[in-house]
Amino acid sequence: MNFLTIGHRGVMGVEPENTLRSFVAAQQAGLDLIELDLHLSKDGALVVMHDAEVDRTTDGTGPIAEKTLEELRGLDAGRGERVPVFEEVLDAVRTPLQAEIKDVAAARALAEVMQRRDLVSRVEVSSFHDEAVAEIGRLVPGVRTALIASRYGPDVVERAQEAGAATLCLNIRRLTLEVVEHARKADLRVIGWVVNTQDHLRLVRALQLDGATTDYPEIKRTARFTA
Repeated sequence: MNFLTIGHRGVMGVEPENTLRSFVAAQQAGLDLIELDLHLSKDGALVVMHDAEVDRTTDGTGPIAEKTLEELRGLDAGRGERVPVFEEVLDAVRTPLQAEIKDVAAARALAEVMQRRDLVSRVEVSSFHDEAVAEIGRLVPGVRTALIASRYGPDVVERAQEAGAATLCLNIRRLTLEVVEHARKADLRVIGWVVNTQDHLRLVRALQLDGATTDYPEIKRTARFTA
């Protein structure tokens, strides 16, 4: 399998994260996948934002869950960009997506969109939460899923298997050869995040990972030439 380069929230190192502008830039850079994050608004819209609160990435304040889609639309998400909903991203780019869900409720909302728009081949679903990964797998037969982990040990492999995930997305600062070898024996793909420097890229290549999630599109160009 080819080494995958995954745009983190689009290309958040150079554009406002989780905006249509960022996703279009990731596609133009030729990244293989685009990663994004999903939360539910107060009125059940599947909105694209990383944090549970709007404070860091917009000019607003407060939890997403306490705001309607209309209220979220009124915020500036950077450079005049608006907070998008998931289906707008589907329409804006053709690149395959890796959609990170924050909880089981978001999994159910995403499942409805995936079934209605037949997205099994286009969208991989990821989460830090084992139960959310398992839930999307139950709701959308054949969906590809990934378990994300920041602090973990070799048991993360068993967690992925129990949740039905085929891929592990792991924090490279804690990644060891032991974990990678354990994952390989279980026939799991391993993606490293966040890979933003040549040293990081050399590490994921040395560990023979399947791909890297990055904030910067330059990784796509340099990844081919890094042993």
